[in-house]
Amino acid sequence: MKSEQLSIFPEEFVDIESNGNGNVVDSNEYFRTKLERKYADRLYENLKIGSLVSYQGNKNLPLLRLYRYKEAFSYQFVRDFFNEFNISKKDYVFDPFCGMGTTLFTSCINGISSIGTDKLPTGVFIAQTLPQLLTLEPGSILKAYEEAKRRLPDAQEAEIAEDVRIMKIAFSPENLSALRKWKTVISESPQPFKDVLGLLYLSVIEHCSYTSKDGQFLRYLPQKEIFTPVELLDKKVVEAEQDLLSLQKLGWNKFPSYPDVFQGDTRDLSDIPFKREPTFILTSPPYANRYDYTRSYSLELCFNFVNNFDELKKLRFGILRSHIESKEEEGDSSPHEALTEILENLYRKHQIQKLNNDRIPIMLLAYFVDMHKVIKEWYRICARDSVVAMVVDNVRFEGEHVPVDLILSDLAEREGFDVEKIIVARYKGNSSQQMGKYGRFPVRESITVWRKK
Repeated sequence: MKSEQLSIFPEEFVDIESNGNGNVVDSNEYFRTKLERKYADRLYENLKIGSLVSYQGNKNLPLLRLYRYKEAFSYQFVRDFFNEFNISKKDYVFDPFCGMGTTLFTSCINGISSIGTDKLPTGVFIAQTLPQLLTLEPGSILKAYEEAKRRLPDAQEAEIAEDVRIMKIAFSPENLSALRKWKTVISESPQPFKDVLGLLYLSVIEHCSYTSKDGQFLRYLPQKEIFTPVELLDKKVVEAEQDLLSLQKLGWNKFPSYPDVFQGDTRDLSDIPFKREPTFILTSPPYANRYDYTRSYSLELCFNFVNNFDELKKLRFGILRSHIESKEEEGDSSPHEALTEILENLYRKHQIQKLNNDRIPIMLLAYFVDMHKVIKEWYRICARDSVVAMVVDNVRFEGEHVPVDLILSDLAEREGFDVEKIIVARYKGNSSQQMGKYGRFPVRESITVWRKK
């Protein structure tokens, strides 16, 4: 670890206790234990909803199944929380990390006004486009697609961010050329079909490539079976047309409350044009788990949303600092004593035996500094008696448990929120490497529920 990366650690934490075999003895957990005791009577298990805090619940739902945004939670999860808190047309719902927009879409089809923001343009585009599908007549997508397909042979290859390394190896020459032509003909389609076909196009790019989303990476798999864009788009258009027919049965096609969606940063909401003070936030921020969404969604970004590597890099260092390349900023300091305790312990371990990744402490500090800013902004813009429900994931690095749900809840309480409850949706295991070295430890995935006083 380079010395400049350790500026988060004060000098006094250079004293190390060791048992002589390279393991730190009696790691200090005082403040984390104190947090567990403080919130013990507000921690509840509801493991039945564990499957609902993931995208799995959307896999067979019309429209929401068209793009697999694996970080999303399910439509049913949103419906259940709307019912629990009696969210109705009188409310104004806000999702500050909207992703593909499940919260916004659910609000829309229930006639509830909503607004969403996200830093990733991919998510913003999907969240803006899904509600447009509600207005379409069966057969209209197929007609627009066939017209675009007719123009394909004469189309020019569209510009993409071809200087990004993964773009040089992800595709066969034939598929890359075809995808660039498809981008051209789709961009020439009239609205709303330009956006709708664009959504279907984004959904097939990965399957045309030698890559696969895998945790924090977009993994290169040169032996992967790939398909041509036209094969996949033909199937996607049929799927979308089937969904339009299903809408008539579900009653999802005549609701007026379409969401407002902006590419924005919830650490600073001063530029977002809220129609009024939000009364309900339902969201899930990026987890402090090292994942970099500008990498896992780099193909989609490079085809449609960034022009070159410099723009991709700017986006990477502009999102919430939850990934391993997060940079420490001047003035960053631990906002909570439990986090300070974790960082001190990691430093001690690093002095004895190098950390698996010496940027983990930087990432953890940056994540909680950013989330503290987020909490302050939410308290500022929300209406009195508003509710914030947020899905978060605890993590464990080098044997150090990071109770994200409790630290963020305690920060929220200090800013003025009441912590009503913390619902444990499921427990996750640890990596085999962590278990082999530090033993098994169940890590919570929780929904924190706060109310503005």
